[in-house]
Amino acid sequence: MSAGFFHSYHLGWTRLDAATLLGDLEAEGLRPRHPVTGRTVLVSLDHPSSGARSPVTREQLLSLSGLQRLQEVGFRLWVDEGPDLLVRIRRARGGVVAVEFSVGELPPVERERAVSAIRRSVGRASVLCIGFVVDRSGATAGTDWDGVVIEGSAPLATWPDAVAVREEIAHRHPQLTVMDSVAISPWKVFGSAVPSL
Repeated sequence: MSAGFFHSYHLGWTRLDAATLLGDLEAEGLRPRHPVTGRTVLVSLDHPSSGARSPVTREQLLSLSGLQRLQEVGFRLWVDEGPDLLVRIRRARGGVVAVEFSVGELPPVERERAVSAIRRSVGRASVLCIGFVVDRSGATAGTDWDGVVIEGSAPLATWPDAVAVREEIAHRHPQLTVMDSVAISPWKVFGSAVPSL
């Protein structure tokens, strides 16, 4: 499977932000409840028990996703009645929270649908979303995206489909400052897939 991903970065993250994003994703057809069992499951992200699943209620998922007591949480989203993808919400640098979607696990049609749904959901939260990265193939998985989007400092050896950052970050980053971009308020968006966002 491809290591493709969609990462978004958010300021002031709370349980309410987690609930809003989850509600927007559900409205777009990405749901945390298994289509057959109806269960919502947390997925362990630590190495000793990586992949272990624990059933939770919706309220427990929202509470944990607010990261009030945890540094990160993982769970699965299902694309309607079809395949699923892993979501990881984690504390990043400088008080920013990263929401990471592993879209590379999905077949191509479902992957495009998920990327579009995630992009629309992130767009609704654009006031608090400071940027995002879309890489359908996962070619840039080794890039320090926290350093690019949050600090405007990490180098880019390979380009993703699209990277969106705040204007001040675009001006600070040595590579982005000389690249053409498209303004999609409140971001400057770079990359070959910008027209399809």
